[in-house]
Amino acid sequence: MSLTRKITVSTLAFALVASTPLVWLLDGPSTGQLVGATVQVVVAVAALVWTWVQPTPTPTRDRVARSGRASADDGALSVTGIRRRKGRGGGSATAEDTGDATAREGGTSVTGIDYT
Repeated sequence: MSLTRKITVSTLAFALVASTPLVWLLDGPSTGQLVGATVQVVVAVAALVWTWVQPTPTPTRDRVARSGRASADDGALSVTGIRRRKGRGGGSATAEDTGDATAREGGTSVTGIDYT
């Protein structure tokens, strides 16, 4: 989970902890209000703990060097470098001295980085 999301969820959890239970408890709570306030605080604290336990994603760093040859026939795909489907991956990608790629009869070959 990103730092921005952690801060957002923490802010919402704090608002949840402080809002309704505080109003209920200041007005002489009934049993139902006390139980409701307790449940609300427990849920908010659980959300807060869960948020900060989630790992912060690290950007991927892909690197390929001196790859071999590849060929594709009949609609096949060959990649001698890096393939990031739908542009996924937020880190750097480096392809150096990639191998030869050959495409025949409707095949597709990529010798560097493929973001499709």
